[in-house]
Amino acid sequence: MPPMPPTPPVDRLSSLLERFRVRAHLFHAGPLCGTTHFAAQQGRGFLHVLRRGEMVVTHAARAGVPRKVVVKEPSLLFYPRPLAHDFHNAPAEGSDFVCATLDFDGGDAHPLARALPALVRLPLHEVEGLEQSLSLLFAETTRVLCGHRLLADRLFEVVLIQLLRWLLDHPQDSGLPPGLLTGLGDPQLARVLVALHELPGAPWTLAQMACEAGLSRSVFAQRFKAVVNATPADYLAVWRLTIAQAELRNGASVKMIAQALGYANASALSRLFAQKLGMSPREWLAARA
Repeated sequence: MPPMPPTPPVDRLSSLLERFRVRAHLFHAGPLCGTTHFAAQQGRGFLHVLRRGEMVVTHAARAGVPRKVVVKEPSLLFYPRPLAHDFHNAPAEGSDFVCATLDFDGGDAHPLARALPALVRLPLHEVEGLEQSLSLLFAETTRVLCGHRLLADRLFEVVLIQLLRWLLDHPQDSGLPPGLLTGLGDPQLARVLVALHELPGAPWTLAQMACEAGLSRSVFAQRFKAVVNATPADYLAVWRLTIAQAELRNGASVKMIAQALGYANASALSRLFAQKLGMSPREWLAARA
């Protein structure tokens, strides 16, 4: 019997980021002096790029990250959730330093904001292809040309995607907790997760998910729970809930959302909200308002 053809690769990020955007906004380029404070704001993260030099970063106690981080080499510092931090003695000369805020659709409910550690610190040399993007980014921040801020924002988003790619390809080295990204880092589970992301309203069963992964139902269920830290059914329910919340914020009706997500009626979607959040969709939307 001839060998089975290799499984084609799957795009693990596009469907996720197309549905739940992350928008970068350049706000600093150049040296920093003394102590610089970055305040936490709801739904906002930060991406800092130190291309040359050294500095010290501090955080408040009980913030879930080390109180003091010494950065001794060119690095990315990625804060996917609101977390106040301070830079101390960032190099004033001879350094390339740029910062961007990251606005996550849905704020803390954004799937990536929930799945990532509070701080990701990564040396620049670890990420293949990053230097080309950074060369373009720093070129745009050191001269004033038409559209340079807009182009710098888009280049920051490119850097973010390259960082996420690295995390997916190096789950053991990145210290990711079990969840969405560790699941996307598993080649077989990634196929299922991408399918769920692209077709959340399909009538998924455990058998269909296991078939998508090329595993038996029992092996698939055990592996999914161990790697993603949720059962397949729970993950699908939370994914649908996250989509429903985003659509409610955009003004869609509960009935239309229920139909798009494969529920028989609006009452079924309301039961999901009650089960996961303890309130109806309208009560949740009113609370946010």
